[in-house]
Amino acid sequence: MTDIDLINDRILRTLSRDGRISNLMLAEAVGLSPSACLRRVQELERTGVIKGYRARLDPAQTGRAYVVYVAVGLAEHTKAAQMGFERAMLAASEVVECHNVAGTFEYMLRVEVADLPAYKAFHTDTLGTVPFVRAITSYMVMGSPKDLRA
Repeated sequence: MTDIDLINDRILRTLSRDGRISNLMLAEAVGLSPSACLRRVQELERTGVIKGYRARLDPAQTGRAYVVYVAVGLAEHTKAAQMGFERAMLAASEVVECHNVAGTFEYMLRVEVADLPAYKAFHTDTLGTVPFVRAITSYMVMGSPKDLRA
């Protein structure tokens, strides 16, 4: 595990807000020389603390503005049921996040589609056909006053 000291923490927070910031501006923002800053960033990348960089897309312009969080309960709590469900979610382009969680259901999905009819099609034709799915609870996102995902 890489040591996340105060400077590394500042580097990571700055990069999470703007992954395209120049090394010169990053160094200035965290109070390092450009060469020391670059060494730290490269070490954070090498050790896997920084997994990659992403572009933030406008959901309305990409046809994925309708966001639904979906809680899914399985009928069986077996490794085979979980693996089958996870394979099906990996194949579903509408699912942008799939988390195995503890609680009253087994999975929490983030689904992004164009609109309600597109979600209904996903709900019926994809999620509704996966073996072992016992319960589906949908939470439509009405607004996102805070979203720090890159």
